[in-house]
Amino acid sequence: MKDIFGMALQDYQGGRYSEDITTSSSLDEEDCIPLPYLFRSYGDMPKLEQRALELCRGEVLDIGAGAGSHSLYLQGKGLKVTALDTSAGAIATCSKRGVEETVHSALLDYRGRTFDTLLMLMNGIGIVGRLSHMHDYLLHFKTLLKPGGQILLDSSDIIYMFEEDDDGGVWVPNTGAYYGEVEFTMAYKGQKSDSFFWLYVDYRTLSNAAMAVGLQCELVQEGKHYDYLARLWCA
Repeated sequence: MKDIFGMALQDYQGGRYSEDITTSSSLDEEDCIPLPYLFRSYGDMPKLEQRALELCRGEVLDIGAGAGSHSLYLQGKGLKVTALDTSAGAIATCSKRGVEETVHSALLDYRGRTFDTLLMLMNGIGIVGRLSHMHDYLLHFKTLLKPGGQILLDSSDIIYMFEEDDDGGVWVPNTGAYYGEVEFTMAYKGQKSDSFFWLYVDYRTLSNAAMAVGLQCELVQEGKHYDYLARLWCA
C-alpha cells in the first residue's frame, strides 16, 4: 500500500507543504486532512484529546502516532512513550521531531512488551476497520497491558450522517455491515492510496465488545458532535 500519509507528513516536516491530503469515502463525501493540524500543539487539540493526555500514566504506547504530536507532549511531561505506526513516513517524522522511541509495525504484529497506557486518539480505534475484527483487536490489546493498565481511545457515532425521518428514525442502508464501517481512499500530489476500511464505533457497541473479552469500559467524556472518549481496563 502506498504510504500517502507518510509522504505528506515528511513533506510538511521538510518544508515542502503545498497541499493537503484529500480523502474520498463510501459515504459519498470528499474531505481533506489539513497537514498543519497533524503537527498541532497541546493548546490546539480538542478537549477530548487533552483529557486523554492528562489521563495517561506510566509507560505509554501511542498507537497510530502519526506526526507524533501526542507522543511529544507526553514525553515532555516525563512519561516514557513509544510511538507506533504502520506508516514508515510517519515514524520517520516522529523521529525527526524528537520522539525518542518509535516502532514501525502493524499493530497486530507488535508483541513482546507491555504498557501502562495504550493511547488511540483521532479515532484511533478506526484501525480495526470492520466491527467483526474488534474481538481480535481487543484480545491483542490485553496482551499489551501491564497489570492495572488502561486503554484510552476516542471515536464517533456517525449515525448523524444518515437521513432521519419525521418520526425521528434513521434510514441506514441495509448492506449487512455495521454502519460505522467506512471505506476510504487518500490522494496526495497525484498519487492515490489503495482503499481501506476505517471503523467509527458508537459507545454502546464498543462497551458490549469490551465486555465480551473481559474488559471494563467507561465513558470518560462526550464531545460536542457525537464523539466521545472511553477508557478500558481489565476486569
